[in-house]
Amino acid sequence: MQDKKENKNSTLEDKADFSDSTTDNQEEEKDNTLEQKEIASENQSLENNDNDIDEIEKLSEELEKLKEEKLRLLAEMENLRKRSEKEKLDSIRYGSINLARDILSPSDNLSRAMKAIPADEKFTETINNLIDGLKMVQKEFMTILERHGVKKIEAINNKFDHNYHQAILEIEKENCEEGIVVQEMQSGFTMHDRLLRPSMVGVSKKSKKKKILREKIMESNISRYVRR
Repeated sequence: MQDKKENKNSTLEDKADFSDSTTDNQEEEKDNTLEQKEIASENQSLENNDNDIDEIEKLSEELEKLKEEKLRLLAEMENLRKRSEKEKLDSIRYGSINLARDILSPSDNLSRAMKAIPADEKFTETINNLIDGLKMVQKEFMTILERHGVKKIEAINNKFDHNYHQAILEIEKENCEEGIVVQEMQSGFTMHDRLLRPSMVGVSKKSKKKKILREKIMESNISRYVRR
């Protein structure tokens, strides 16, 4: 009887131990499951964060592109505004350039007429009054041109400049260096900073004989230097 009781007690203890072990295992599995869920949740959170970072970087790039496009558009608009202002200003300043160029022709004729009058010849009072009137007309004519930005190019005794002068002939001058304007056949004019018409001029040059002599002297000096 006693043995039966002991076996029964032993069986109950084994069942209790098994039950406790099973409970422990279940709790451990539950803990593992919770831990796995937490890890999965953390991984999901990290993935979401990575996706958010990628999205932020993408939006930042798009925003930077939009900023660059805006700056480029503003620069183009500013250039267009400046170009429009320049064209408007040029239209005001140079709109009458063709008219001014055509008006120079009667001015040339008036100047030729004035130069053709002999300076040492005596005229009647009527002719003298006519000459004075022509001088006044010529002076007023030039004043009106200057008022609209047309100015005469000063050419005589200045260095030849192909931007403002047109050489018609060369004139031998011993007391003048080469390339100096010594004669003006037709006056040149500018309108503001643009050439309206070049001056037709004669340019100084050295005499051929003196030039040949100078070249021989230079050759002689070079030969003497080489012999040394």
